[in-house]
Amino acid sequence: MTELEEVILTKEEMEAVKLKDFDKMDQIEASEKMNTSQSTFQRILASARIKIAEAIVKGKALKIEE
Repeated sequence: MTELEEVILTKEEMEAVKLKDFDKMDQIEASEKMNTSQSTFQRILASARIKIAEAIVKGKALKIEE
């Protein structure tokens, strides 16, 4: 079996996806929980979603930063 290319999700990106998409928090609540501004939270979330989409569409492994 061949090894898959990896897409690496940072801890911040993983936390943003968890808060917004899994825990169903609104952006204000999630950004406060991460101690960041709403605009920074939105950038982190957008980056994470792009990486997740790339992993799904291109059949890559999704690795979460340690």
